[in-house]
Amino acid sequence: MKTVIFEGTNLSIGKIVCVGRNYVAHAKELGNEVPEFPLIFLKPPSVLINSGENIIHPDYSNEMHHEVELVLLIGRKIKNSDLVEAESAIAGYSVGLDMTLRDIQNELKRKGHPWTLAKVFDTSAVISEFVSIRNYKLSGTERITLSVNGKIRQNSTLDKMIFPPAEIVKFISTKMTLEEGDLIFTGTPQGVGKVTRQDKIEAEIENIGKLTTTVV
Repeated sequence: MKTVIFEGTNLSIGKIVCVGRNYVAHAKELGNEVPEFPLIFLKPPSVLINSGENIIHPDYSNEMHHEVELVLLIGRKIKNSDLVEAESAIAGYSVGLDMTLRDIQNELKRKGHPWTLAKVFDTSAVISEFVSIRNYKLSGTERITLSVNGKIRQNSTLDKMIFPPAEIVKFISTKMTLEEGDLIFTGTPQGVGKVTRQDKIEAEIENIGKLTTTVV
């Protein structure tokens, strides 16, 4: 069972819900339509690693892409929430990476198949330490960046999200119950790209935190 340290205690991680195409520029860079509602998929907690651990590049893919994201930690059980309840259910924030096997994803999409295997593989989700909402209130203007081997590739601000955090939580809660320890990856801005073995990735969200990892 995966756990994170949050406010001095070990918190068990439940499901990981990810949002796709939540920045207009990112949707367009991949030739996708801008969604009318949050597009969601799941990752199991077994794929999760912490900042400082290595991402293992699967041998069956030749095109792994980085995607930096704001991650929400759910602090209590909610179902069919309104925006106020959704906002209050967010207990903390971290920096996350949603690693994607783009060649696998494109092939699965071309065949009309689900693209779970492009998103779900060991070490495909990385998180930094969590910041409690007791200590920091998200403004939405925070800068989100990612660099590979010291060169900036992704550089945007959280207010470029199509669906902000509370709206995402509200929407997901209408489709499935959210529980304490669930994580929500809120989507990535433009600038995603390929990484190869030995690449060092550094990601940061202003006032939230930083993470580092190496592809092996």
